[in-house]
Amino acid sequence: MSFTSNFQKQIFICLVCCFLFTANYSFSQKREVKVDETLKAKKWYDNINIRGYAQIRYNKLFETNSNLGCEQCDKSWGGTNSFFIRRGRIVFSGDVHERVYIYVQPDFASAAGTTNMIFQIRDAYFDLSLDSKKEYRFRFGQSKVPYGFENMQSSQNRLALDRNDALNSAVSNERDLGVFFYWAPKNKRELFSKLVNTGLKGSGDYGIFGIGFYNGQTANRPEANNNQHLAARISYPFELNNSQILETSIQGYKGKYVVNTKTSGVTTLSNAEYNDDRIAASIIVYPQPFGIQMEYNIGTGPEYDKITNSIQQKNLYGGYIQAMYNVKINKQNLFPFVKYQTYNGGKKHELDARSYDVNDLEIGLEWQPIKNFELVADYTISNRQYEDAILKNNIQKGSLLRLQAQFNF
Repeated sequence: MSFTSNFQKQIFICLVCCFLFTANYSFSQKREVKVDETLKAKKWYDNINIRGYAQIRYNKLFETNSNLGCEQCDKSWGGTNSFFIRRGRIVFSGDVHERVYIYVQPDFASAAGTTNMIFQIRDAYFDLSLDSKKEYRFRFGQSKVPYGFENMQSSQNRLALDRNDALNSAVSNERDLGVFFYWAPKNKRELFSKLVNTGLKGSGDYGIFGIGFYNGQTANRPEANNNQHLAARISYPFELNNSQILETSIQGYKGKYVVNTKTSGVTTLSNAEYNDDRIAASIIVYPQPFGIQMEYNIGTGPEYDKITNSIQQKNLYGGYIQAMYNVKINKQNLFPFVKYQTYNGGKKHELDARSYDVNDLEIGLEWQPIKNFELVADYTISNRQYEDAILKNNIQKGSLLRLQAQFNF
């Protein structure tokens, strides 16, 4: 074999080896890229968002009556209390599937008896959308009952430090365990989100129409009679020609409530079970810059009667009106507000379905120097009569300046 022939063979073998090496390297690269893309594929937990807020309060400035308080509103109001962490919440939420949304909110600053710091679940619900636009959805779990604008408005967004007694007495902690159906067209869902995200003190997205069943004994309490409550709500936001937004709502619920906290010797109806029925109307003019918020409800429920030392079925009524103004100064937000509320009726979830006659006036200011911090000063003038088997002929009047520092994260 000639030298030329051998040399050509060697060149040929070298070219084949180079080809095979190059092909193998290219294949390996493609395989590695494919593996990398697989590794980069999103998992459901990659879609979970984490946010939260904390509220620290002080209710002792210019206090004229330490016996004046509100168990449902704020347990640090009155008595010998001082600084208090009213709320400490972290929210875990997100779309784990194109049709499934989760929302879990624990509270690390709840109060129970003599203990101020206990862990408690506020929300734990799961939305199942029936369509790609998410206009039709079912909500399963513990969530807010669709009753009352201020009840559904997050405490992170609310101006006054506490919700009004009249509508908030319907659902303690605003939540219960059940199943709800919500519907709203996509453009209205986007508007509901805008009213919260732009700082206009919206209540969130609870649909144009909502209906559902829930236990009825309020959040974190077991069902007592296997008789679920039915709630329904219709709400519609109107965008006016002057860019103002008006929202009107009507809502109601019906069920049977079992009074399970009472003083020895207090008599009740059979099985301590009472009709628990209400209806309410809401009108909201969002602050652009002037706004007004008002709600009123009527109904029937259990209420303590001191003459007979019993819990009776009685009528209830009450509501509130709040005027507010949205001022922006050098990228800082100021919200002066005035709120008046009245309520006459029982609070079913308190001892002996405590009887109330409330007339309160609040004058306040919320200051937001930065997105992550808010300071509220709320001067409260209160006239409250609240009575049970232990607190008889209990009328408390007084005033105080209440302060709250809120941190958003």
